[in-house]
Amino acid sequence: ACVCEKNKRVTNCRTDSSGQCLCEAIGSGVTVDCSTLTSKCLLMKAEVMGSKSGRREKPKDAFEDTDGLYDPDCENSGAFKAKQCNGTTCWCVNTAGVRRTDKHDADLKCNQLVRTMWIIIEMKHAERNAPLSAESLKKYFTDTITSRYQLDGRYITSVLYENPYITIDLKQNSSEKLSGGVDIADVAYYFEKDVKGQSIFHNNAGLNVSIDNEPLRLEKTVVYYVDEIAPEFSMKSLAPGLIAVIVVVVIAIVAAIVVLVLTRRRKGKYVKAEVKEMNEMHRGLNA
Repeated sequence: ACVCEKNKRVTNCRTDSSGQCLCEAIGSGVTVDCSTLTSKCLLMKAEVMGSKSGRREKPKDAFEDTDGLYDPDCENSGAFKAKQCNGTTCWCVNTAGVRRTDKHDADLKCNQLVRTMWIIIEMKHAERNAPLSAESLKKYFTDTITSRYQLDGRYITSVLYENPYITIDLKQNSSEKLSGGVDIADVAYYFEKDVKGQSIFHNNAGLNVSIDNEPLRLEKTVVYYVDEIAPEFSMKSLAPGLIAVIVVVVIAIVAAIVVLVLTRRRKGKYVKAEVKEMNEMHRGLNA
C-alpha cells in the first residue's frame, strides 16, 4: 500500500511497477494517479459518497446547503459529462462542472462539454493597518499555484491587488489543455478547498497564506467561470437583485404615466370650471 498525497478521498492504494502510487477514487472506482491532481468531477463524486457513508439516515425533510455540490456523472477520464441530472431534473455543465443552462426535464440535449477557458478567483483579506506588497503577493500566489497545484505558470495570467481584494486570473483554452498538465478547473477547486480549510491533500494541511513572513487572513473567496461559449440562462434565472432593479424601473415608468394622466385630468377640470364661471358671469350681466 502507498499514500496518495494529493487526494485523501481514495481507497485500495497500490504501487505499480514504476513505483507510482495508484488508487481508486471513492464513489466511482476510477483509478487515479497520485502524482498529480485528481479531476474535480471525481473529487465531487467522492465527497458526496463520503457524506453518505457510515452515517445514519437523515429525516426526510432535513436538508443541507451543499454550496454547489452534487453527485456528478463523470467520464472514465475523470471529465464531467456535459449533461448532469438529479432524478428527472437535468442541466448542462462546463468543464468545471458548473451549471450553464436552466434546469429542464430529462429530454434536455447537451451537445458538447463547453470549455471553461478563464477562471477568476477573487479573495478579500481581513482589515489591516497597511496594504500588502503587490509584488510579494504576486510572487507568493504564483509560486504556490505552480508548485502546490502543478499548474504551468503561463496559465496564471494575472495576480492583481486592489486593497483589500486579491484577484487571480487563470486562463487555459481547449488547445492548451490538450497539451497535457493539470486543468485550471481542478486547480481552482483544490485552491478553494485549501482556502476554506477543507484540504483535499492527504496531510490535511490547508493553505496558510503568508506574505513577507506575515500571516494573511482571508475573509471571503469567490470563484467566477468564463466559458468559450456564453451560458444559456433565461430571464427567470437572473439574479434577484437584477430582477428587483428591472421591477423598480417598470414601477417608476408606470408611476410617471399615472402622474401625467392625473395632471392632465386636473388641468381639464380646471379649464371646464373656468368656462362655467365665465358663462355664469355673462348671464348675470345680461340680466
